[in-house]
Amino acid sequence: MDLLAMPRTALRFLAAALAASSLAARAEPAVLEKVEVNGRHYDNAVGSTDAASEGTIRAELLKSRPALRPGEVLEFVPGVIVTQHSGDGKANQYFLRGFNLDHGTDFATTVNGLPVNMPSHGHGQGYSDLNFLIPELVDRIEYRKGPYFARNGDFSAAGSADIAYRHTLDENFAALTLGQRQFQRFVGGGSAALGGGLNLLGAVEVQHNDGPWTLPERLRKNNGVATLSGGSRAEGWSASLMAYDASWRSTDQVPERLVDAGTYAGRPFGRFDAIDPSDGGETGRTSLSGEWHRATDGQATRASAYAIHYRLRLFSNFTYALERPQQGDQFSQQDRRDVYGLNASHAVEHRLGALSARSEVGVQMRQDRIRVGLFDTVERRVTATTRDDEVRETLAGVYGQTSVELTPWLRAIAGLRADQGRFRVHSLTEAANSGTASAHLVSPKLALIAGPWARTEFFFNAGRGFHSNDARGTTATVDPKTGEPVAKVPGLVAARGLEVGARTEWWPGLQSSLALWKLDFDSELVYVGDAGATEANRPSRRRGVEWNNRYVPAPWLLLDADFAWTHARFADAAAAGDRIPNAVDKVASVALTVRDLGPWSASLQWRHLGSGALVEDDSVRSRASLTTNLRVSRRLWPRAELTLDVFNLLDRRVNDIEYFYESRLPGEAAPVADRHVHPAEPRTVRLTFKQGF
Repeated sequence: MDLLAMPRTALRFLAAALAASSLAARAEPAVLEKVEVNGRHYDNAVGSTDAASEGTIRAELLKSRPALRPGEVLEFVPGVIVTQHSGDGKANQYFLRGFNLDHGTDFATTVNGLPVNMPSHGHGQGYSDLNFLIPELVDRIEYRKGPYFARNGDFSAAGSADIAYRHTLDENFAALTLGQRQFQRFVGGGSAALGGGLNLLGAVEVQHNDGPWTLPERLRKNNGVATLSGGSRAEGWSASLMAYDASWRSTDQVPERLVDAGTYAGRPFGRFDAIDPSDGGETGRTSLSGEWHRATDGQATRASAYAIHYRLRLFSNFTYALERPQQGDQFSQQDRRDVYGLNASHAVEHRLGALSARSEVGVQMRQDRIRVGLFDTVERRVTATTRDDEVRETLAGVYGQTSVELTPWLRAIAGLRADQGRFRVHSLTEAANSGTASAHLVSPKLALIAGPWARTEFFFNAGRGFHSNDARGTTATVDPKTGEPVAKVPGLVAARGLEVGARTEWWPGLQSSLALWKLDFDSELVYVGDAGATEANRPSRRRGVEWNNRYVPAPWLLLDADFAWTHARFADAAAAGDRIPNAVDKVASVALTVRDLGPWSASLQWRHLGSGALVEDDSVRSRASLTTNLRVSRRLWPRAELTLDVFNLLDRRVNDIEYFYESRLPGEAAPVADRHVHPAEPRTVRLTFKQGF
């Protein structure tokens, strides 16, 4: 079915499914199951999820630990590590299940119902910039891993996270944070009942930070959210206006040979120094979104729509003087786009013969209208154009799934998803790279949930997922830098996943889950924004084990312990080797949280990012890192709280990211293959005063 050329067909399909669901509901009334979990940090209890690696994180836990950057809220998802290899206005680097997800490819993220990942992006496919997130507004994070869930589409092969914002606040507040190296942040928010069942929420955030870098970062960030809502959880609606902009200077990764030498251009040089002082960027996004929901008489219907305006100008120099010895290798990636989308779903409880069942159908559509380019620059001044394109990309998907209670102890879920992508590229620099392309993919899903026995349940999950490739790669015939012929790439790349898991609450106070998983990709094609071309990579195979634990031995004490081991390899044979660069082997996080001991609360977290191969033959590996973060809070008087955060408590000399590639410094006679590193921040102290009113 051509979902884009025949949108009416898709809508008729959805309408027919909704009508059939409604008839089934009227024939056999039912009540949707509701799981109420009060006073918990996690809604991952036995009987509440469809996979061992699925769960929900509540705002109470988010408040208990510090986050150096907004994107680090995703580290509450077990197995996820978030780092940075450039300025703090740029999207983070994400790691999960043996993936260096770069800036978000294969991990789909939404905030307040808005997609964060950007397809056909100037810097990298699936670019996911979470710096507009305001953590104080987060109500919960619903996460899933693997391609097993019918409602999740593009970029969700490794996992996904839906970050839900609050529509009302428990109390209005203002908070001021001051820290080392000129860190200043103010955030304030409030909500009010307007009458007639309407509620208005508003929040603003202003931030400045220079960071530990010799070249002050000068991060400037302004952020705001306004949400109008009405109705109830059973039937209601909301509309949100969000606006964000930021500018910064960045200290990108530096070659280790220069750090070891200790000098550069006749002056001392250290880990926190920059080579090109004009690197940095500016970005912004503005959005308008709305959603409506209703849950009555065994049925649940949701509909949402959004419009986003986004822009980015990024200036980077990772190879210094490799390609242009006289001018330097700085380049600019620029992206400006408007995004429009809608989602609709309908779920109904009914019967299949004598069996209780629940079915859901949905439709999702998104269109990106993009102007994207790659330019040679000197101190942010454009000197040449590598490529400049107008892109229109449309993705559409329909899905359906049915959950059936086969026996009192066995439940089955079968799902099917159909996706289609349409890509239109108008190259303003090379006519041969203009054109249109399309791709489609059908993805089956299956889950079996058995139990519980002795407060223990077992899961089997399997499914197919995908990520889209950059639209420019689907029409390209000529390499924009060399002029050599290149092959077009498929628009959608399939992944196949399998998982066996268990979750138990057999031991009082302990919630533990274990998952054994594998994930195969047909190809790891990625669009390399630094080169303006799609880089063909090999098929891959990953497998691993995750073990997650939550232990509450007393009402005031919480222990979290998450461990993940991954084996990641290319699936074909090649002389270069079979290791996937930057695929981390081990990840761990252990946190101890003490809550409400009189006026005091505290948490201590250990975070381990393991070693990984930096080249295919495993001859060079990244170094493992272990960091410790501390938070101590004290209530001063009613509605007032003082919080001390200490990041990298032991002041360990570790790196956020390591790469191995060729670069050339000014004055070097030839390129040098070297390890390039971006250090983690040294011990950093911040103090926050928060007042409610």
